[in-house]
Amino acid sequence: MSVNSADAAGPAGAPVTVVLVKGGRTKLSYPGELVADDGTRIAVRALWAGAAVRDFGFVRFEPGDVFTEYYWRDRWYSVKEVRDGGGRLKGWYCDITRPAEFSGTELVAEDLDLDLWRSADGTDVRRLDEDEFAESGLAERDPDAAARAVAALDELETLALEGGFTALLG
Repeated sequence: MSVNSADAAGPAGAPVTVVLVKGGRTKLSYPGELVADDGTRIAVRALWAGAAVRDFGFVRFEPGDVFTEYYWRDRWYSVKEVRDGGGRLKGWYCDITRPAEFSGTELVAEDLDLDLWRSADGTDVRRLDEDEFAESGLAERDPDAAARAVAALDELETLALEGGFTALLG
C-alpha cells in the first residue's frame, strides 16, 4: 500500500495520535507512526499504550508489544495485529468502530463496544463485550449504526474463522 491519494494523511513514518472515543469522550489516546495511507485504509504502528500488563486471560498485552493497526474510512472496524517485542505474533484484536476519521496528525475512531480476538494460530476466535454493546443503548439510539456494528462483527468473525485477515490486510 502506498501513500498516493489526495486524502492521504502524510508520508510513512509521520507521527500520528490515535484517539479512541467512546460515548462522545476520549477513552484512550496514544502516539504512533503512519505506516501507510491509501485514502481508504490507514495503517499505524504503535507500542502498547498501557503502562502495565493487561491480562485478558486469552492474551496478555505488555510493555514492548507492537501493534500494527489498520483503520478504514469506509468500514465499521479496525484490525490490530499484535506482536511481542521480539516480533512473535500474538494475534489480532479487532474493534468495531464507526469509520475512522483522519485529520492532520490525528486519527479518530469511535468505539462501539463490540470486539473480536483471533489468536496467532487461529484456534481461538472469540467475540468480546457483547454485553456492553447490549447495555450501551445504541440499538435504541441509532438502530442503523447498531446493525452496521453487528454486521461488521459478523464479517470479521467469518474472516477469522476462514483463515484470518491476510486478504484484508494484504
